[in-house]
Amino acid sequence: MSRSPAARVRAATALLAAAVVAAGCGPSSTSAGAESSTLVAYTGQSGDYQINFNPYAPTSIGGGGTIFEPLFFFNVLRDAEPTPKLGTEFAWNADGTQLSVTLRDGVTWSDGEKFTAADVVFTLDMISKHKGMNNTGYAGRAEAVDDTHVIIRFDRPSFLDGPSVLGRIYIVAEHKWKDIADPAVAVVKDPVGTGPYLLEEFKPQAFTFKANPTYWGGEPAVKKVRYLSLSGNQAGAAALKAGQIDWQTGPVPDVKDVAKTYPGYQATITHSNQIALVTCSNAALGCQGPQTDPAVRQAIYHAIDRTQTNALAFENTGSDVSPSFLLPGRDDALVSDKLQNKTAPMRPDPAKAQQLLESAGYAKGSDGIYAKDGAPLSLTLSVVAGWTDYITAVDTMGQQLRQAGIKLTPQQVSWNEFVDAKDRGAFQLIIDSLYQGPAPDPYYLYNYFYSTAQTAAVGAKPGPNVSRFSDPRVDQALDALKLLNPTDTAARQPHLDAIQTRIEQTMPYIPVLTQGTISVHHDAKFTGWPTERDLYASPAVWAHPDNAEVLLRLRPTGK
Repeated sequence: MSRSPAARVRAATALLAAAVVAAGCGPSSTSAGAESSTLVAYTGQSGDYQINFNPYAPTSIGGGGTIFEPLFFFNVLRDAEPTPKLGTEFAWNADGTQLSVTLRDGVTWSDGEKFTAADVVFTLDMISKHKGMNNTGYAGRAEAVDDTHVIIRFDRPSFLDGPSVLGRIYIVAEHKWKDIADPAVAVVKDPVGTGPYLLEEFKPQAFTFKANPTYWGGEPAVKKVRYLSLSGNQAGAAALKAGQIDWQTGPVPDVKDVAKTYPGYQATITHSNQIALVTCSNAALGCQGPQTDPAVRQAIYHAIDRTQTNALAFENTGSDVSPSFLLPGRDDALVSDKLQNKTAPMRPDPAKAQQLLESAGYAKGSDGIYAKDGAPLSLTLSVVAGWTDYITAVDTMGQQLRQAGIKLTPQQVSWNEFVDAKDRGAFQLIIDSLYQGPAPDPYYLYNYFYSTAQTAAVGAKPGPNVSRFSDPRVDQALDALKLLNPTDTAARQPHLDAIQTRIEQTMPYIPVLTQGTISVHHDAKFTGWPTERDLYASPAVWAHPDNAEVLLRLRPTGK
């Protein structure tokens, strides 16, 4: 993020201090008694919260993992055995068509009702019936054998569905959800879950979770978690400076010297989410604008100066990104030899951008902007207001693309407007990130963001594939991968090659950088945080269900 002048930081700190006190959170130095076990978190929320704790709704503000639990926890950052949650054991049959799950006995919902296999079957059936909820691509049929055993049957080998079904589907109470007409978008104001936390209080400026005294794993040591809404990343950094936030994920000035700049705090930087310019790419599904032309998307890719963008917007915490969207480091052995670039060029190639555009029929006008059939190559790029690092990145890339003859108009929008535009396909470009799946395997990212099954025509709500990308070769390769045991690397590679080469050619998501996700935690007030030495879960405050694993590990120091 661009560093602000000292006077601006001091002014932001003063304003922020008043905002935090108004939200009910004083500086940690005055914390005592109950407040010493209250953790104050900032997820980057800009503007007022709008209440919704539906873990399946695009406007959900929280509750995944903390209130609503999956069957198991899978750690995407390292190769480890899944942690039992509502499930205790699972097993596949030999051909991967039947998954048997044993459930934890003696669990109750937070309203006192008993949790049983019927709730698991109801949840799985519910997401099967509502495409907008089925972000994992679940296609099984669940049956309760008894109160603590479930069998899930698939029509074909589905080993790769295991981590999604077991780790990314949040189980809900049948008795609370059975009468909801459209659970994909329903507003849940009074959430009932099995998790370690309950909703204590909601206000637009902050909401508070309290420890669940009847949690099956024991009442958490962190008794309260208060989530603040601030004006943006700059306000979050000012709150850290004032010692008023215990856990934040987002850009932080002077991140390389956190312990000195923010006494009592430590930072952990992870690289898993990949920043992209997401395009509404598919004219056949209703997308409109120059970005529906693959040549334009390729030209943008080659016109970006990633080194400059990393320095100005991300304090050089970003790292290489692959046009295949394989994760550098983790997935190196899977990168296709057929790619033009194994990682995106860090410096721009204006000649290549020019060649791509002119070959596609664009000609540069007297104003330096390319045009085709009388229409200038002008695009709108939306970014969430308050996301200062992304805003700086957008402004920086806008100047870079202008030099390549592409006009980019930044547009700051609220979070709710951002989500609505993605869901309706009412955008040309947005800056966002592609996230990893429930296990360290690139199949999941491909299945989320490139599968035809995960998208929809403009105007209808898609799954994660908001670019509306659809390609039969990619779909065929995904189908083939799903039939293979994930340990058979030789059989899988040709299909991974097919996906990688095709998405590099079409580029519905234009890679920018692998984001250095910065999480800062109050080490003097709580112990047990995930660090580079022990990444038992993602340290990002907004990561779920990881954030629940972190909260369960933390212990207040009493300071």
